[in-house]
Amino acid sequence: MAERVLLALSTFPDAEIARRISNQLVSEHFAACANILPSVKSIYRWKDKIESGNETLVLFKLCEDRQSAFQDKLRSLHPYDVPEIIFVPVTGGLPEYLQWVAENCGQAR
Repeated sequence: MAERVLLALSTFPDAEIARRISNQLVSEHFAACANILPSVKSIYRWKDKIESGNETLVLFKLCEDRQSAFQDKLRSLHPYDVPEIIFVPVTGGLPEYLQWVAENCGQAR
């Protein structure tokens, strides 16, 4: 497989914002796929206070060569001041699926 695949994780304030941004990132070929998990409970420190709230988690699949462009685009669309954008390398998987990711996250056609 020529392209390395990444899994990107990001949380959003609600499912509608997650859906809108995910649709744009997939439509514009920044990611091949987005899986929206509608409710996660987050506990975190923000400005020296412990906060908690419900968020929507999205798992994006993309090619490593799109990582920088994906991050820039997601950051420009995201409503948080400091959005969670974490990349995890995919070290294995069904070859046909990884090939599909590679074919669907390249430059816009």
